[in-house]
Amino acid sequence: MSSKRLGFFTRLLDNTSAQERYRLATEQIIHAEQLGFDSAWVAQHHFHEAEGGLPAPLVFLAQVAAHTRFIRLGTGVITLPMENAVRVAEDTAVLDLLSGGRLEVGLGSGGTPSSFLPFGFESSERGAVFSHNLQTLLTAWRGEPLAGTDNRLYPAAPHLEKRVWQATFSVDGGARAGKSGDGLMLSRTQPRPANAPDLRLDELQNPIIDAYLDALPEGVAPRIMGSRTAFVTENGDEARELAQKGLRRQAENHRASGQIVKGDTLDDYIRTFDVHLGTAAQVTATLQADTALARVTDLAFQVHSIDPPHPYILRSIELIARHVAPALGWVRRTPQRHVSTASADPTLSKAASTQDNL
Repeated sequence: MSSKRLGFFTRLLDNTSAQERYRLATEQIIHAEQLGFDSAWVAQHHFHEAEGGLPAPLVFLAQVAAHTRFIRLGTGVITLPMENAVRVAEDTAVLDLLSGGRLEVGLGSGGTPSSFLPFGFESSERGAVFSHNLQTLLTAWRGEPLAGTDNRLYPAAPHLEKRVWQATFSVDGGARAGKSGDGLMLSRTQPRPANAPDLRLDELQNPIIDAYLDALPEGVAPRIMGSRTAFVTENGDEARELAQKGLRRQAENHRASGQIVKGDTLDDYIRTFDVHLGTAAQVTATLQADTALARVTDLAFQVHSIDPPHPYILRSIELIARHVAPALGWVRRTPQRHVSTASADPTLSKAASTQDNL
């Protein structure tokens, strides 16, 4: 198997204002590029800033593109039922040109149930709306006439159809992504069945991978992304201390929404939310035990829902690139030199100094 690709994923949850979240996330992505990460991924969330701080991922990635040169830029995911599909086609086409062809398009149908109502439909309708919008998006990218008129997408972007990723929790979703020849996005954690609450994450995700590979058309290379929470420090005790607040908050949010979280200790939360934390050696060991992660083509690491302070995020990114990812099959591909934009822009220049102070 060829070496895996390495991604950095963020939901933009730094404990600060929205503007500062966007600045810090930009620094984090620049830092990941400097360390050789192959891709950066951002999630879309509407209305609920505690779940995710970014309602407009394509706008954000456009400004990130101006501050980076090599790293691929992905949406993980655009909640397509809440979007006008023609506008998504136009915005992705323009962003791909502005970024020099670096865009990856992750799509999903999920989201907070109450968030669907302002967009004019119920959460229960999201599957049908997703399918309709996806077909419109693909039609636009292919350059076909839209809505029975002679209107066609400008600028043309037929290549983007080959860069679609579908996020799913289900075997059926894995088969659907495979049949379409799309990439498969696996979550950092996911709900357990009521009749099997103690299933490991890899036990849930391996059947999804199987269904995806079985459905993939002959000759189409698999693209399987495994996203995982990984927070790496030089001191394992410090990692645990920093994890307490964020994971407890996550447990409280789950319980408030009616979900079951077993236990109240940090280890209970680590197990429930499939968290990997500690020193590079500790994190590498727990990730190597994940049999689903061994099968992916793309690794993507995030610090949610630990959400430590920004300097620790930068340091974790560095330790993952230097120690953890190589042990999991990643080989650095991008140029070794640093990009110059972070030091050229005074609003984005804190990353270098903060990481040296850890």
